[in-house]
Amino acid sequence: MLSLGALAFASPWLLLGLAALPVLWWLLRVTPPAPRQLRFPAIRLLFGLTPREETPARTPLWLILLRTALAALVILGLAHPLLNPRAELGEKGPLLLVVDNDWAAARDWAARQRLMKELLGQAERSGRQVMLLPTAPPPGDEAARPVSLLRAADADAAAEALVPRPWPADRMAALAKLDGLPLPGNANVVWLSDGIDGGNAFDFAERLQHFGSLRLVTDPPERLASLIAPAQHESGELAVSVHRAAGDGPAEYHLRASGEDGRLLARDSLRLAAGEKAGDVRLAMPSELRNQAVRVDIEGDSSAGAVLLLDERWRRRPVGIVSAGAGEAAQPLLTGTFYLERALNPFSEVRRGSVGDLLRRDIAMIILADAAPASRPEHDALVKWMENGGVLLRFAGPDLAGSASDDLLPVTLRRGGRTIGGTLSWERPAHLAPFDEKSPFAGLAVPPDVTVSRQVLAEPALDLASKTWARLTDGTPLVTGERRGKGWLVLVHTTGSPAWSNLPLSGLFVEMLRRTLALSQGVGGAGDAPLPPIEILDGFGRLQKPSPAIHPIAGAAFAKTVASAATPPGYYGTEDARHALNLASAVRDFTAIARLPAGIARDSFARGAETDLRPPLLAAALILALLDLLIAYALRGLLGRGRRLPQSGAAAAVALAAALLTAGTARADDDFALKASSEMHLAYIRTGVAAVDDESRAGMIGLGNVLSRRTSVDTAEPMEVNPETDDLIFFPLIYWPVVPEQPTLSAKAIERLNNYLATGGTIFFDTRDQGSAGAAGALSGGVNDTLRQIVAGLNIPPLQPIPPDHVLTKAFYLMQEFPGRWAGGQLWVEPTEDHVNDGVSTVIIGSNDYAGAWAVDDQDRPAFPVVPGGERQREMAFRFGVNLVMYALTGNYKSDQVHVPAILERLGQ
Repeated sequence: MLSLGALAFASPWLLLGLAALPVLWWLLRVTPPAPRQLRFPAIRLLFGLTPREETPARTPLWLILLRTALAALVILGLAHPLLNPRAELGEKGPLLLVVDNDWAAARDWAARQRLMKELLGQAERSGRQVMLLPTAPPPGDEAARPVSLLRAADADAAAEALVPRPWPADRMAALAKLDGLPLPGNANVVWLSDGIDGGNAFDFAERLQHFGSLRLVTDPPERLASLIAPAQHESGELAVSVHRAAGDGPAEYHLRASGEDGRLLARDSLRLAAGEKAGDVRLAMPSELRNQAVRVDIEGDSSAGAVLLLDERWRRRPVGIVSAGAGEAAQPLLTGTFYLERALNPFSEVRRGSVGDLLRRDIAMIILADAAPASRPEHDALVKWMENGGVLLRFAGPDLAGSASDDLLPVTLRRGGRTIGGTLSWERPAHLAPFDEKSPFAGLAVPPDVTVSRQVLAEPALDLASKTWARLTDGTPLVTGERRGKGWLVLVHTTGSPAWSNLPLSGLFVEMLRRTLALSQGVGGAGDAPLPPIEILDGFGRLQKPSPAIHPIAGAAFAKTVASAATPPGYYGTEDARHALNLASAVRDFTAIARLPAGIARDSFARGAETDLRPPLLAAALILALLDLLIAYALRGLLGRGRRLPQSGAAAAVALAAALLTAGTARADDDFALKASSEMHLAYIRTGVAAVDDESRAGMIGLGNVLSRRTSVDTAEPMEVNPETDDLIFFPLIYWPVVPEQPTLSAKAIERLNNYLATGGTIFFDTRDQGSAGAAGALSGGVNDTLRQIVAGLNIPPLQPIPPDHVLTKAFYLMQEFPGRWAGGQLWVEPTEDHVNDGVSTVIIGSNDYAGAWAVDDQDRPAFPVVPGGERQREMAFRFGVNLVMYALTGNYKSDQVHVPAILERLGQ
């Protein structure tokens, strides 16, 4: 490569052609243009005619300049000039391209893809092999693709399909893939880094230097990704913390809280001074709006680290306080409600009123401070409310100790006892014991100065220990609770005021109330039930359907789970009880790379992009060539009237120029759309394997013939589609045969397929492997590697074996088996409870080579044998094909109860 400042030539030897320009100049000067042709007039018109123009002996100067410029443009274009070229790779050896494709790389992913394309273009021009090494692990239990030397063109396709992952990179694990792989020659190592140290950047770079010269490309510190996390301090407002990797210079961040529909609920700014790497922001909003917030974003930063998902833990839960104490207003400092209200205010919305008034509004927890329901209807309403998920928290006092008929208690209280009223008192106050591991208060520190001087006693019982949440040092229960339906009934055996204990004056009191409130419906712990993924963040911070490779999280372990490839950030649980898992807990060392081994060249993504000047130069040369053609016609007089052929030639030349200039945009898209939308077509994916594509086409023809004969569906000639280039929206159903030779999908194709699935389309994957998909587990593990590679990146919903009452079993024919060219195998569909797309599964997976059973030859005869059931099996395969098409076209109308009597009659029941 020849470099001239910001301009370089990939093929500089072609510039020698410029030396021939003087010779071309001389030839053009001495070679006159072709003589002009004129019609011969009648003889009588020649008398007295004086010639007004003579044929020039030399070519005009302007035409010489035009043709010389044309030749110069061709030579320069063929020399492949580049503007702002990147540093050229070394003389020998392959290219080892290491790419950090974790969450921190998403912010400037377009610049990374552009640089990858430039580097792979250099490798292709110099004939180098390429090894592409992403550092982020694949999602879930997906096996990482093996690392090997590729042609530059193949590596370019793999780089285009590369996407940032919403979890941290594992650089050392990625580097382990290179162990034992021979790299011919001294490799050229380029590391496209996210700029985050991660605690191992120095060691990682040192290991990379063993393979050859290393060039590090990263953003400057002020352009590195930012991270958002929950604020550590407690506040009555929604508070978040923003972190940056480097504190170089001041920075300003804008944060926004939004609701489920994307509506802006609150917005605030954060300014960090030079040297500051973190700061807190309080997003003030009314509690009604705060309870609607589902996420907080850093504006202008599109990465999973710039998103904080919110669940019930961030909402201000409404709490109602009921007290029947007399003189409460006159002496508020002597009542438990005063201390309870101030302890609850920082994290909840406190309401006062009677039981009836509180239950008429949405309420998470009701507190009875030495009070009881005023009537039996209030008592029954409280019980029903608890069974639906509410938490009733009661505090003891003189009235409760003296009551003999109160049954809203988790344990039986001792009546009478060693003191009047059944309470126990000490000359020396008792201290609290540490909380048990199974207690909701587990992990809270017990201050040594918290004491209890009086409390109500619980009768001994076999289940008393299991109901005890807190106890004194002598084992006496202080807080007891039990399940009531979906809710809880909790009793604190002392007062909510300092009358019997100084607990209400401590910070432990606030934390115990917070833990108790968290048990209300929608907020409580997950228990031991597994929490399946609902929506997962992608690397750019967008929520999407989870990959089948993502497994549920055990409810008991959710609080300690950190985001990773196996458990990406997102929502887990159910639609009614969502649990948010955020990325911040997984980022251990969020600092910029500061120290690297010696001998590493550094570069930045911020520099100007490399621009290939060859296409515009050759396009300009083509325009000049066409202009020269028109000038030659004009000089010879071939553009006058009556010269239809030359006129047609000129018009054709202009049309050719326009077509070449618009190449790539003026394709046959309109023709494809017109053909696809004018009639009903069965579509199949082009795999590139001629035999498989021919079988798919023959199968669609055979199935279309059966549909036309047996149903009201008239199908036209089947269409072959390519997700890389074709619009799929015109087809309700697409048949996709799975073959090992299927090329890797590009990011554009994945986006096109995801849009197709999201807008109501259905893809029928046929693994054609006679039943191995049946043991696959609906893409959650075990599916053949080819199918797993194809669906990587697609928004595939969780699948299940088709149930006996599924609409697909009765869409047209009644059937319970679904054979194709082969029998057996499992058919996988979306769960019927997922009422999306009118109940039609967006993805269906089979394994019986259905196109082979449907395929016919030119004489409409079966093209392939079916085993083992013969023609009876082929008939059932056709019936399944009819059901499949009718299912995609009509949706779930056959699931309506109005069809049940007719179906039962057909079944003879």
